[in-house]
Amino acid sequence: MIKKLGNTTSISRRFGLVALLASFAAAATGVTTIYAADKTIKVGIISGEDEDVWREVTKQAEKNGLKIETVIFNDYTQPNEALERGEINANAFQHKPYLDNQIKQHGYKIVSVGYTGVWPIGLYSKTHKTVAELKEGAQIGVPNDPSNEGRALRVLQNEGLIKLKDGTGILATLADVVENPKKLKIKELDAGIVGRSIDDLDAAVVNTDWALKAGLGPNNRIAQEPTADNPYRNFIAVKEADKDQPWVKQLVASYQNDAVKAVFEKVYRGTGLSAY
Repeated sequence: MIKKLGNTTSISRRFGLVALLASFAAAATGVTTIYAADKTIKVGIISGEDEDVWREVTKQAEKNGLKIETVIFNDYTQPNEALERGEINANAFQHKPYLDNQIKQHGYKIVSVGYTGVWPIGLYSKTHKTVAELKEGAQIGVPNDPSNEGRALRVLQNEGLIKLKDGTGILATLADVVENPKKLKIKELDAGIVGRSIDDLDAAVVNTDWALKAGLGPNNRIAQEPTADNPYRNFIAVKEADKDQPWVKQLVASYQNDAVKAVFEKVYRGTGLSAY
């Protein structure tokens, strides 16, 4: 269920001492002090394209004396559990509405420390070229987790397919749908499955990363949420108790740079956008 990538060998104490002395020298010359302990920072990410991005992040971190080991997960429910239990030191896979809901459900003490990217969620179809082509009774798939379902329903509302109850927040559910003029049959499916079920649906609202995994591209996208002021920017998260640790700033800086941005753009081919 979980696999690990990267070098798992810890920095030796002797190397750690050398690196620590080097950090003092760097501080004396005005260079940012590095995190040089003999600890490997374990970062949880979701399998797929992000693995390529984090290989570059790991390279950038090594230049500054920070050793990263990526821990790969296959679904969204595991990385926060692992972080809360101390099995990993950070994760990078989620947006604020998702974390807020996880905190509400499980009481996690996890905080955001630096943005990574944003993947505008889209409405995809293999049988229709436009939203207007969707017929009465069309079957539409949406993710079933609270944050992404609300996000998906807002895409449908933006396209005039449904109307949500006034005052509905970002965690909208099917119970909040007050108008459905085309009598759409909206099916709730796991976020990782909804894209792969596209052949059995007229259309589906799919997270961009899962759309790529399902072989869906821009030519299949018939609608998309706005990117301006998007509340669904992803970020690196750590336990609240660790947010001021020296390695946290180094970890964020290892992601937020031009080298990683170039790999990000190559991997996601414009479907994801850097968010820092």
